[in-house]
Amino acid sequence: MITGELKNKIDALWDIFAAGGLVNPLEVIEQITYLMFIHDLDDSDNIRAKESAMLGLPYQSIFVEEVKIGERTIDGSQLKWSVFHDFPADRMYSVMQEWVFPFIKTLHSDKNSAYSKYMDDAIFKLPTPLVLSKVVDSLDEIYKMMSEIQATDVRGDVYEYLLSKIAQSGRNGQFRTPRHIIRMMVEMMDPSSSEMICDPACGTSGFLVAAGEYLKETKKEEIFFDKQKKDHYMNHMFHGYDMDRTMLRIGAMNMMTHGIDNPFIEYRDSLSDQNGDKDKYTLILANPPFKGSLDAESVSGDLLKVCKTKKTELLFLALFLRMLKIGGRCACIVPDGVLFGSSTAHKAIRKEIVENQRLEAVVSMPSGVFKPYAGVSTAILIFTKTEHGGTDQVWFYDMKADGFSLDDKRTPVTENDIPDIVERFKNLDKEAERKRTDQSFMVPKKDIVENDYDLSINKYKEIEYTPVEYPPTSEIMANIRELELEIGKEMDELERLLGL
Repeated sequence: MITGELKNKIDALWDIFAAGGLVNPLEVIEQITYLMFIHDLDDSDNIRAKESAMLGLPYQSIFVEEVKIGERTIDGSQLKWSVFHDFPADRMYSVMQEWVFPFIKTLHSDKNSAYSKYMDDAIFKLPTPLVLSKVVDSLDEIYKMMSEIQATDVRGDVYEYLLSKIAQSGRNGQFRTPRHIIRMMVEMMDPSSSEMICDPACGTSGFLVAAGEYLKETKKEEIFFDKQKKDHYMNHMFHGYDMDRTMLRIGAMNMMTHGIDNPFIEYRDSLSDQNGDKDKYTLILANPPFKGSLDAESVSGDLLKVCKTKKTELLFLALFLRMLKIGGRCACIVPDGVLFGSSTAHKAIRKEIVENQRLEAVVSMPSGVFKPYAGVSTAILIFTKTEHGGTDQVWFYDMKADGFSLDDKRTPVTENDIPDIVERFKNLDKEAERKRTDQSFMVPKKDIVENDYDLSINKYKEIEYTPVEYPPTSEIMANIRELELEIGKEMDELERLLGL
């Protein structure tokens, strides 16, 4: 959590961009991402050079003495943050625009730079030398403060705080899944050190980051004291796809700032034939785009076989089933319509999950969870791919509070069902005795089948009515007569006082 002086420094950095005319949060974060990447290139190069010197190994810096950019050959040291940040504003601006940005676009094949491939279409948008100079100075101060703070995750916290500002953007219907909801879903799934994790609509990689952080917290020794497992964690565990290169770039940086060296973050239309992933992942965590409609011709044919539809929320469910290995699990957010929609496609995907896979849980969330930028009611579906059924008892939970007010302000409140949800889900054996009047309960598969595979909690929840007893009519009439007499006396007294 970013607080105090560091938070103020980041807010001040934001103000510098605003004063320079850059006000779109997504564009601001994109430019900060570029600059952080450039700063980190210098830092990582210095670290590798020192390590090589200590071990007596040869090392060639990416900032070699002479670097060719276009038709020009320049002194590579001028591309280093630690060098050009001392230049006068005008010279720094021209170096950044003419040399540094073209340079980072040439790093695509540089295996030492895991994130360079996301920078090959970088566009420098800072409007003036003065704005750039102020931004560079501000970032230097932020990096200095981060190095002085002992917390290991401060870098990730800084980037998360920057990302929280995307909520103000809402570009093209894009919005971030609240971090506490992501964390809840990760805790419910409790990923292991050997998982292959994927988010086919990753955006800023929130789910992947949260899974990585959870593993570091709960299985640190198991992962980082084992060479094989550490390599798997750093290079093979995390996979994310998106169709927005800006989001990919930001998501890649988000992963890097949280200490994951080489995640597989790629530009890909997950629903098209471009995505050939099948039986590959052990865990999918996702909040796929919904309320969208696609051209059927652009959708992979094997998805349409599961449910013939143009609705993205249904197609993504079919995709998750295809991408998971047998025994693989999925926790995903869906709009309420998926739970009770009456179309053939809606029923088909629900039937597929209930009959051919193992549906485990449905967590109904209040509509205010995604405010202020979306008011849609959503739910979390949790299921396992089996290809031979296995649905027995399905756990339903009626979430009423998530720790924040459900209005547009989303201010912190004491009411919070999340700890209870995680605790109950991890102890489902204790849920069997709960009544359907409780906040959570189990529903047998046969009831779901009888209700045409409807998964809305209201279909199964029972409301306990407390009978209200009223006094007999004679007693009520007597009370009314008594009141009338009192009113008459008071009116007589009022007339006397007024001399009427």
